[in-house]
Amino acid sequence: MSIDLSTMPKLGFGLMRLPEQNGVIDIDQVSRMVDSYLEAGMNYFDTAYVYHGGKSEVAAREALVKRHPRESFMLATKLPAWEIRKEEDIDRIFNEQLERAGVDYFDFYLLHSLEDGNNYDTYERYDCFKWGVQKRDEGKIKHFGFSFHGSPELLEQVLDKHPEIEFVQIQLNYLDRTNPVVRSQRLYEILHDRNIPIIVMEPVRGGMLASMAPEVEAKFKAKRPEKSVASWALRFVGSLPGVMTILSGMSNEEQMRDNISTFSNFEPLSGEEFAIVNEVTEDILSIPQIGCTACRYCCDGCPMRISIPDVFRTINTLRRYPDDWRSKNFYRGVASRGGKASDCIGCGQCEGVCPQHLPIIELMKEAAEILDV
Repeated sequence: MSIDLSTMPKLGFGLMRLPEQNGVIDIDQVSRMVDSYLEAGMNYFDTAYVYHGGKSEVAAREALVKRHPRESFMLATKLPAWEIRKEEDIDRIFNEQLERAGVDYFDFYLLHSLEDGNNYDTYERYDCFKWGVQKRDEGKIKHFGFSFHGSPELLEQVLDKHPEIEFVQIQLNYLDRTNPVVRSQRLYEILHDRNIPIIVMEPVRGGMLASMAPEVEAKFKAKRPEKSVASWALRFVGSLPGVMTILSGMSNEEQMRDNISTFSNFEPLSGEEFAIVNEVTEDILSIPQIGCTACRYCCDGCPMRISIPDVFRTINTLRRYPDDWRSKNFYRGVASRGGKASDCIGCGQCEGVCPQHLPIIELMKEAAEILDV
């Protein structure tokens, strides 16, 4: 079943980083964000079984499904390989997702985080591609695809083996074009050459491309003083042919308003603006950064309850602003609610689930030397 790209909004609402109050998703604020997004004529919502510790699909039910006609929106979710221990788990998880979200079908369904090794092997071992086609034939799934964190070589292998795949979701932003781990430029080229619709995740790289050193931001502001820094990252991805929908994990109403503004009257980057993006890319890459996107997959299984993305956020800020006392205050708050960087026992659970393949154990040692002194 081919996808009518004309029906797809350029901006998708990612339900991965929803606003919280006292550690609980703020459904009232999410509902207002949902309403604003739909009123702007956009209607693609992306969640997953594991987001917000399993509460994201429930939030979709409360803020979206219960409050708006089913035909007025498209809902996507994902099957997590790491939760599959036996074949029966696949239907169990899927049925649980339908119940959590309060729907009879999903418009888009993805095999989550397909990558070289365990995840891809699991999907093949349990014949999840055939299962997805069966669910599509039953009408429980409208469109079937996968999100991808693997190598270009694996992507080509999977696409050759599974022509039933209708779309692929990849990490793509101007900073990761030449990243030797992500290799997003090559992934994009493979999909575009095969005319496979692309859904983009991490266009602002977990917020990294929404806030940067003042001298770097100044290059954007000199050209478009009225536009946010984040809008440049979104416009970069939106200017690429073959990109169907761009997911933004919006965490508050201000981010929602800014993104709606960017896409309501979308302007592709001009040649001069592409040149500015390339210059900013070089500036950012000259400052060593930990490439964490704050997906938080590492947090759920951490035996020491360390908020690893927040530790890395502190280190990245201090690399740019060594004398920023606010970052250390932020870290003290993080450590008071869980473990410190120096509490890391090097068990490796985090490295096994990190989509960015970060050497987290070594990075935590570095963080401990900087922060826990």
